[in-house]
Amino acid sequence: MKHFKNRHPYMFIAPAVILLSLFSLIPILIAFVISFTDMNLKGLADWSNISFIGFENYKDLFSDSTFLQSIYNTLFYVVIGVPLVIICSLSIALLLNYGTSWLFNTFRAVFYMPSITNIIAVAVIWGYLYNTEYGLFNYLLSVLSLESVPWLEDPTIAKISLILLAVWKGIGINMIIFLAALQGIPKSYYEAAEMDGANRFQVLFNVTLPLLRYATFFVTVTTLIGWMQFFEEPFVMTDGGPLDGTISIALFIYKEGFQFSEFGYAAAGSFILFAMIILVTLVQFKFRKSDTEY
Repeated sequence: MKHFKNRHPYMFIAPAVILLSLFSLIPILIAFVISFTDMNLKGLADWSNISFIGFENYKDLFSDSTFLQSIYNTLFYVVIGVPLVIICSLSIALLLNYGTSWLFNTFRAVFYMPSITNIIAVAVIWGYLYNTEYGLFNYLLSVLSLESVPWLEDPTIAKISLILLAVWKGIGINMIIFLAALQGIPKSYYEAAEMDGANRFQVLFNVTLPLLRYATFFVTVTTLIGWMQFFEEPFVMTDGGPLDGTISIALFIYKEGFQFSEFGYAAAGSFILFAMIILVTLVQFKFRKSDTEY
């Protein structure tokens, strides 16, 4: 009877648990099983063509030069892109937080717009900007009597070009999070610091930034996870080229699964990426926990 009375909490969470299981947990388990098979289009049509091959897909991945290149490229994106997004988002949020006039509100909308703009439209615009012959960026360089830059033709420069695009597109959401955190700081802290004679830089580093640590941690975790799944920009701008110089792990998985129909191979790659994301996230939480202990 007691168990029957306590059914109501389970009834409330049941819809969310059912949806999570159907569209997340069960597909993950199925993909995990597929990663140990040689499943392809033939296997999809007739399950009798599917063979269990154990860890062969995982072994082949780490001897696949394209996959190893995708890991390097993804780490390149993360190491450069994540700090840039966080620094730019926080800087813009700090500047916009100083005023509440219509001008500041307008700039908030301007900085937020790229994050909700369709990636195809963004790719068309930035494709013209990066064009080697008649792009705006190389035109500005020619005005300054500088040589043109192969923005999307050199592997390293192409990666940096995609990072600039992704940073421009990703600033908006993080800026809103930082703005919300800034507006949640009690004004009494600033008044106390002003009474103690602190200047703006002292207030920034001793009051504002320490009180933004939770927002910064959240932004760091979500941004890092997003950049480890870097996909849209290389997919629409370079298709992983030149010479696989911009291919990311997510794009590699997409190509193997949906272009080459190697579903088992792609599933194995997706779980390597999954493991990398889990590992990096756990490390961040570990550092965060050690910071709160002091």
